[in-house]
Amino acid sequence: MIPRGRFVSAFMFIFGLTAVPIGSEEIRHVSEYDISLGILPIAKASFSSEFNSKDYKITGIFKSAGIVNIISRISAETNVSGRMQADKLQADRYNLVYSAGKRTRIYEVEYRNGNVTETTVKPEPRRNPKNWIPVTEDDLHSVLDPLSGLIFPANAKICPSRLPIYDGESRMDLVLTLKGIRPFSTDGFKGDAIACSIRYVPKSGFRRGRSDIEYLRKTPMEIWFAKAQSANVYAPVYARIPTRMGPVYVTAVKYGG
Repeated sequence: MIPRGRFVSAFMFIFGLTAVPIGSEEIRHVSEYDISLGILPIAKASFSSEFNSKDYKITGIFKSAGIVNIISRISAETNVSGRMQADKLQADRYNLVYSAGKRTRIYEVEYRNGNVTETTVKPEPRRNPKNWIPVTEDDLHSVLDPLSGLIFPANAKICPSRLPIYDGESRMDLVLTLKGIRPFSTDGFKGDAIACSIRYVPKSGFRRGRSDIEYLRKTPMEIWFAKAQSANVYAPVYARIPTRMGPVYVTAVKYGG
């Protein structure tokens, strides 16, 4: 499977924006996603986003569904806020509250100009120093959060060569390569999407030799981006994430309009 339950944030990469203007300065967005393991539904996600010319805020909810709930109910609430830049969305603060059964863990990260200034994890996870690869100070410079890191202003390069991501525990690179144009339609959107392959490169903040991380590292993912016209940004509408149990699909069931 995808590394760690906290890697529900990998699912949360995949959110889109249904745009509803609420004023000349600000636009609010709501989106919905279905997540499946093969043909089996396993989760749903919804997001609400607000944009103006300088700032943005994104909040999201993830809930397990179907056969997953027989084993353990999983849920997550997340939010990120930051500043709009010419080529990216740069977070100031990122938060994730992740629950699996009766266990809950909270991740909070503060950024300044792309550099991490503080990370808080409650409760603190147990780690074996013999096989744990720690996050270094250099790893925390010029990074993006796992939510707004995959939203691009309309004039930016949609498949940049590398996205440096830090999620509160792990530091990773996502290496994107353009694959082409794909037709995509859903509630509120019909048109072309830009398809990219993603290669996951773990840097630090993980256990050395972990088989699921090695599997994901060797197996490329795929993600499609479509333009949210009102906000003038590109956001994900579809993704395929490989796991040992089979591919996980994340599909926008509502996007735009």
